[in-house]
Amino acid sequence: MQLVSSQDNTEIAYGRDGDGPPVVLVHGGSATRHSWDALTPPLADDYELVALDRRGRGDSGDGEEYSLEREVADVRAVIDALDDDPILFGHSFGALVALEVARTTTVERLVLYEPALLTGSHREGAVLADRMQERLDAGERREAVELFFREAAGIENLEPLPVGRVAEIAETIVRENRVVERYELDADLEISVPTLLLTGENGPEHLRDGVRTLHERLAQSRLVELSEAGHVGISTAPEQVAQEFRAFADED
Repeated sequence: MQLVSSQDNTEIAYGRDGDGPPVVLVHGGSATRHSWDALTPPLADDYELVALDRRGRGDSGDGEEYSLEREVADVRAVIDALDDDPILFGHSFGALVALEVARTTTVERLVLYEPALLTGSHREGAVLADRMQERLDAGERREAVELFFREAAGIENLEPLPVGRVAEIAETIVRENRVVERYELDADLEISVPTLLLTGENGPEHLRDGVRTLHERLAQSRLVELSEAGHVGISTAPEQVAQEFRAFADED
């Protein structure tokens, strides 16, 4: 594990695995950098995987104030610590962060798996953050996290999930959901870097609609649907994800 100081002096932790061109990995809302562990075996022989803990999680610190801009600065600090411009790969909320990073930071390519985007009718009446907070105020931490998994990630079978561990960072998830609910996707995205957009065949409808809208607004994007995968395909379908990543990353 290594540490780098972000713009507001928050320490951001990251790990490095593999050998080759760097790939910076930005995890989603309920996770840490270890959510990428399943992708390490199929990719580490040819790429250096640089997975960070976003602020407020894992081995990273946190700041007194929070914003999407601070998350962007955290990722930029990790990128600045590398010798070469990386491929940037984000999942869920991490994909929203990665999208914003790509606006202002030079990256070789961009890969986004079901970014946390609410578009069209999905933005109307989006109050998941408030509903989670109500449960937290009532002392129902597990229930707040279960609501997040079901409604934000479209996961019904919660038995395999570490709900208890994730409940420890429930407030962090709430603040990120507030960002999602406020975020509006620009009609004209000034991002020219080649972009791979991934969605799972069984992913939640609001995220599948969001990634399709993003595809329409990016100048250079390819949209790929992963067969029989859901929102957490980076963990449940790593070989599929790795195959699509390689095909995209190795293009001339």
